[in-house]
Amino acid sequence: MLSGLARPLKAIPPKYFYDARGSRLFEAICRLEEYYPTRSELALTRRHLAAIARFAGGGCELIEYGSGASVKTRLLLRRLRPAVYVPVDISVPALRAAAGRLAREFPWLETLAVAGDFSRRLAMPPARSGARRVVYFPGSTIGNLTPQEAHAFLRRTRGHLGRGGAMLVGVDLKKDANVLHAAYNDAKGVTAAFNLNLLARINRELGGDFDLRRFRHYAFYNAALGRVEMHLVSLAPQSVHVGRRRFDFEAGESIHTENSYKYSIDGFRALAGAAGFRGEKVWLDPKGLFALHGLVVA
Repeated sequence: MLSGLARPLKAIPPKYFYDARGSRLFEAICRLEEYYPTRSELALTRRHLAAIARFAGGGCELIEYGSGASVKTRLLLRRLRPAVYVPVDISVPALRAAAGRLAREFPWLETLAVAGDFSRRLAMPPARSGARRVVYFPGSTIGNLTPQEAHAFLRRTRGHLGRGGAMLVGVDLKKDANVLHAAYNDAKGVTAAFNLNLLARINRELGGDFDLRRFRHYAFYNAALGRVEMHLVSLAPQSVHVGRRRFDFEAGESIHTENSYKYSIDGFRALAGAAGFRGEKVWLDPKGLFALHGLVVA
C-alpha cells in the first residue's frame, strides 16, 4: 500500500478498500439510486436464473471471488444446490460474516471459505472428483483490473478450473457518460466516504496522520481509456506521515484509488478468448446496462 504513495503518480490498489467499514460502505453504495450495476445484475439474474443454472450445471463446485453473500449469490445457490461452495474474499471479517449467514440459510451447504487476494495466485481446496468447477465473479469487479491484469487473472482462473470448467462473469457495459458520472458521484456522498475510508484505514492500521478534511473524492469517466477513475485529491500543499515515512502532496495532486473499466460485449469476449476461454452465453438486464458472460474453458 505505502509503495504506491511513494510513486510520482500516487496510487493505491482498490483491494485495500475492503476492511470491515469499507465492506459496509460498499454494501450501502449498492443500495443507492444512482448506482445501477447491482440492480441491473440482480434483474438479469432473476430473469435468466433457469438458463444461468443450466449453463453452470447442478451439483457443481461453485467458487465465488469477492463473495458477499448477496441476493444474487443466494439465488444461484438455491437453484444450483452445488456440491460445495468456496467463497473467496480479501476481507476476513466480511468472509466470516458471509459464511455465517449462508450456514444459517442453507444448512445443507458445505462451505470452504478461502481468505485471500484473487488478483494473485491462490491456494484453492482440491477439486472434487467428477464435479464441474464453476467460478462466479459478479459485480463487475473484473473492471477494477486493467485489461492486462484482467487477462492475467483470467489465465490464472482457467488453471483452477481444469477441463470442462466454466466462469460466470459480471461485466459493466459501455454507456452514456452521464449515467456513469452519477453512479460514482452519488448525492448522499456514500461513494466519497467509501473512498476516503482508505485514508482512515491507513490511519487506523498503519499509524498514519491523514486529515480527511484536506482530501476530496473525485471520480470521472476517462473516455479515451474506457474507464471510470476514482481519485483522492489533496486540497492544499501538505505532508502526511505514516509510521516513520513522510509523503508530500501538492495542491491538486491525487491518489489514484480505482479504475472501473467498461466493455462492449464483443470486447470482453475477445479479452476472455485471449486468456483461453470461449464465450458461450451472455445475458443482459432489460435496460442493456450490464452483462453476465458465461465462459467455458476452450
